Amino acid sequence: MQIDRLLLAARKAGASDLHLVAGVPPALRVNGEILMANADSLTQEETKALTYHLLSEAQRTAFEREQGLCVSIFHTAVGRVRLTAYYHAGNVEASIRLCNLEIPTSEELGLPPIVDELARRSGGILLVTGPTGVGKTTTLNYMVDLINRERRCKIVAIEDPVEYVHTPKRAIIVQQEVHTDTPSFSKALVHVLRQDPDIIVIGEMRDLDTIETALVAAETGHMVIATLHTPNVEQTVERIVGVFPAERQNQVLLQLTASLIGILAQRLLPRADRKGRVLATEILVATTAVRNIIREGHHHLLVSAMQTGTRDGMRTMDSVLEDLYQRGTITWDTALSNARDQDMFQRKRKATVH
Repeated sequence: MQIDRLLLAARKAGASDLHLVAGVPPALRVNGEILMANADSLTQEETKALTYHLLSEAQRTAFEREQGLCVSIFHTAVGRVRLTAYYHAGNVEASIRLCNLEIPTSEELGLPPIVDELARRSGGILLVTGPTGVGKTTTLNYMVDLINRERRCKIVAIEDPVEYVHTPKRAIIVQQEVHTDTPSFSKALVHVLRQDPDIIVIGEMRDLDTIETALVAAETGHMVIATLHTPNVEQTVERIVGVFPAERQNQVLLQLTASLIGILAQRLLPRADRKGRVLATEILVATTAVRNIIREGHHHLLVSAMQTGTRDGMRTMDSVLEDLYQRGTITWDTALSNARDQDMFQRKRKATVH
């Protein structure tokens, strides 16, 4: 089938995603950039046929009923893929994420050693944040694999969808897929504490109920690892607190202060040599000083805490960008466009030049 050939070509090209859009050729995302295949534009009928070939009858029915679907599929030729089907101008189209066949090492991912230390904690909440497509799920699965290799424990993961299937090593692992094993993250979390877990992994904290249950689980001694769609450390704290009504926010601040382990805010940046992308990670570790800042609601001071907390493994995104630029890994334009304080970034460069 043509979809099999397209998926194989995408895997061979090292693409992260395959896009089937009516009116343009099949498109691959390689190293963060969209590349059009050297082929004819897809018709409305072709995008529907290619998408439906990957779906079961039940999944097609669910897609037509909900007018959208995101599912994990094991494809015999390329392994696990995440298929997101949607309507566009009445056409059935799809975005297909090719999942990693193996979990990369921390060196391959570009994660600093502090990430391993944080993942080895026995209780509290550890957050991986960033926009879509920056490797949050990969980092999450790396930490799950680390725990699986080192600890005799039970891990319960709630994912939408499951992108990497873990084989039990030292740990028992239960992976629940939203819409397949449970109707939602919040519904799954209601029952997860009754499953005797040591580690709870939440694919995405999307709403108040999910955030609330995650904080309660972390407070009661469980280790919670979760992702959040926020761009940096400061906005992550503000998002968690801000999702609650005003009268509850002080209580949430206290819960977060007591349970936070750390926050990893990620970005994937194009390499200067255009040979792939490099991971940049802003890191907050919940030291006593950081907990005091969060408890008092002075979130704007978290950047200063990271700047002075390098001995504890903390680093700001701007310091990571500066280091990557100095080593020639990324260009000046890439560093500047991703900097939090662009004026300060430019002043530092001028001072270095002179």
